[in-house]
Amino acid sequence: MRELATGVWHWQAPHPDWTPDDRWPREVSSYAVDDGTRLLLLDPLSVPPGLLALAADRQPVVVLTAPWHERDTRSLVELLGAPVFTPPPDTADDIVRKFGVTREQAGDGSPDLTWLRTGAGGAGRLYAAGDRLPVGIEAFAGREHNDLVLWDGRVRAVIPGDTLVDFGRGLQINDRLRGGITREQVAERLRPLLALPVEIVLPAHGAPADRAALERALSL
Repeated sequence: MRELATGVWHWQAPHPDWTPDDRWPREVSSYAVDDGTRLLLLDPLSVPPGLLALAADRQPVVVLTAPWHERDTRSLVELLGAPVFTPPPDTADDIVRKFGVTREQAGDGSPDLTWLRTGAGGAGRLYAAGDRLPVGIEAFAGREHNDLVLWDGRVRAVIPGDTLVDFGRGLQINDRLRGGITREQVAERLRPLLALPVEIVLPAHGAPADRAALERALSL
């Protein structure tokens, strides 16, 4: 774990569901932001003990950039009683559109966060592009309707989920695009970020980057 700026931490951990067939590296990134009152855990996996100790003196909140990033969310809800902010999981119609499968194959939709949606534990709140979360984060449209890019102006950080990734070639738009969207369209959605005083970019895949890397990624 390392502190990137005052109150902003980054750490990496091996994803438990990774296989050698996956096109992304096994080590994935998580982040925490401490505003003095709340401790935001962003796409958390294997939260370091020091941050768990800090959570005891803060109001812990889990913020997911995509529902499939639930990672250790359930155990953190059970341990800390943290509320969860997340984009909506894929419906059956979403799965048909994204993956080109039949309605029968899509079943009841994605199983992501089923335990939260059914009230089996924890308090969840869905959010969408254009929303401003009560924890001080703004949501921008990303690669998909539920893969969003977040902006935390207090620490001047962009949190891009799976929309911007670094798979060893530097920060770039994820080339796994579904539903007919193009890289140029994704870049157009994200260019408003360049009007903000961005200092750091916190991708879920890859190491933290800076504003220059964001500018390069969007310069199509």
